[in-house]
Amino acid sequence: MKTLHKIAAISITAIALTAMTGCSNMSTRDKNTAIGATVGAVGGAILTGGSGIGTAGGAAVGGVIGHQIGR
Repeated sequence: MKTLHKIAAISITAIALTAMTGCSNMSTRDKNTAIGATVGAVGGAILTGGSGIGTAGGAAVGGVIGHQIGR
């Protein structure tokens, strides 16, 4: 079952990164925020075993960190 979670997390990350390449008109800060939120969501999902609250919390924290990078 853990293997399935890892495969799902990697697939979601790949899809999200592919989708973000279509956002070429985004500023660097916007891109950093989106990347941070994606990485945070995947990290939160992995650390909490797929919990929705953990995923949302990870996305929120990752988004804030991504937004603050390069300030």
